[in-house]
Amino acid sequence: MYSYKFLWLNLFLVVFMNISVFSQEANHTSEEQAKIVEAKDIPLDSLAKDMEGVEQMEPLKTSNAIHDNSLPVVTIGDKKSYDLKDLDIAAKYDSLWMKELYESAALFDEMYEMVSELDTTTVVENTLNTDTLKLRLERLNQKTPFNVAYNPSLENVIKSFLVRKRGFIERMLTASQFYFPMFEEQLDKYDIPLEMKYLAIVESALNPRARSRVGATGLWQFMYGTGKMYKLDVNSYVDERSDPIKSTEAACKYLSKLYGIFEDWDLALAAYNSGPGNVNKAIRRSGGYKNYWNIRRNLPRETAGYVPAFLATMYLLEYADEHGLKAKKVDRNYFETDTVHVKSLISFDQISELVGIGVEELKVLNPSYKLNIIPYVEGKEYTLRLPRADMGKFVANEEAIYAHVKEQLKSQESPLPQLVKADDRIRYKVRSGDYLGKIAARYGVGVSQIKRWNGLRSNNLRIGQRLTIFTRNPVIASKSASKGAKTVASTSKVPASKIHTVKSGDSLWTISQKYPGISIENLREWNGISGNNLKPGTKLKLCNCSS
Repeated sequence: MYSYKFLWLNLFLVVFMNISVFSQEANHTSEEQAKIVEAKDIPLDSLAKDMEGVEQMEPLKTSNAIHDNSLPVVTIGDKKSYDLKDLDIAAKYDSLWMKELYESAALFDEMYEMVSELDTTTVVENTLNTDTLKLRLERLNQKTPFNVAYNPSLENVIKSFLVRKRGFIERMLTASQFYFPMFEEQLDKYDIPLEMKYLAIVESALNPRARSRVGATGLWQFMYGTGKMYKLDVNSYVDERSDPIKSTEAACKYLSKLYGIFEDWDLALAAYNSGPGNVNKAIRRSGGYKNYWNIRRNLPRETAGYVPAFLATMYLLEYADEHGLKAKKVDRNYFETDTVHVKSLISFDQISELVGIGVEELKVLNPSYKLNIIPYVEGKEYTLRLPRADMGKFVANEEAIYAHVKEQLKSQESPLPQLVKADDRIRYKVRSGDYLGKIAARYGVGVSQIKRWNGLRSNNLRIGQRLTIFTRNPVIASKSASKGAKTVASTSKVPASKIHTVKSGDSLWTISQKYPGISIENLREWNGISGNNLKPGTKLKLCNCSS
């Protein structure tokens, strides 16, 4: 009885203290709104934190900013930046975590090649004891509805991943902390095994903007037709196959349908990859077997490696601690973000300018917007996803933000960024000696943009190939090749260092992205590399030079 009285006394004191604090803050409100706020008196946001010499700032507005459609501005010389404040400032987003998510997008090519060229026959030396592996696989088999049975082929795949793809698996352990809670919620809703979350690693390496060479897109790699079947909208602005929540729900519906056909999760996985028709053919050719391992030799090559890759991935993530696989610990997951329905067309650049969140961060959180623009269409619901700390700033100043964007659009020739104007679209024909870095430098765009505009999965180009490029500074096509070459030579940046030391998780693609003007083909030629495998510690030359 005494403990209950003590608890109520504590609760009363907490409430009383909070009311007192609130009253004290309310008494000072009018004074605080009336004075000019100096830079040193406020916590600067990510746009302004490195700026010095702030002369003055307009009075900080809270609810008034909403009604008079004005926005707090920091003046630095003749430049202005916006300093929106949330009504309840929360902890800032972890930039290192966002960097990890953004960079993990490059691993899709590695996973795609891993599955399509999977070798289940080569024995890889590893300290993993076969008897130990059998016991662990049996435990997995008992707790999942998949047929997780030991066989030498699966052992070879697991050992190969442990030796050759260790860095990749650790990157997936990190990125999975962001997406897996959301996957599990949807899988549970549709009564699908929660372990099916590992399928997104095999499909896309957890890259919502992943695009295969045949056009499959998103975390769950939907083809255009299948996406439409499950109401995933694809248009000039939006590709909902890249929307994490909508595509996950569509994947759950599709997997449920496949399980309803085959009544076996292994066969449902195989059908997800190659289509139910190919699985049915394999069953017929095998003489009526319905166990995946019995029909595997009759499946398409890529599907033959698909289920082993899934089972190996599931095993390694379930037994990561036992194999010393370490993930970077993150402070939050996907649900520590929030969404708001947009009420006006708005670009990522405008959101970045006003809210103080980086454009690259917006791309990661809102991957379904193809042109970095959130459109407004009557009858459609398009959402903006932000970290909770920044969502408050957006919502608290929403009317003022839309008024500001409207004024900006009025002052432009077109309500859309110049990037998408028809006059600025170029059809470029690939010539001998061209590579993506060279073409990107010539037109002042990014390699990733050219790949996205043209649905390119890798950096490889062929002579005569046509590329669509949107640029604000188009180069006249009639210029001679020699002049074009001079332009590239004068604008391309030479890396400060001529050597790159390979780190765990590096690939030729990720290294080429770090050094503008350098392609995968350059790295192979300059370093005598024929394949894609790199060993940590290897020194790679970044120029056609002797040292």
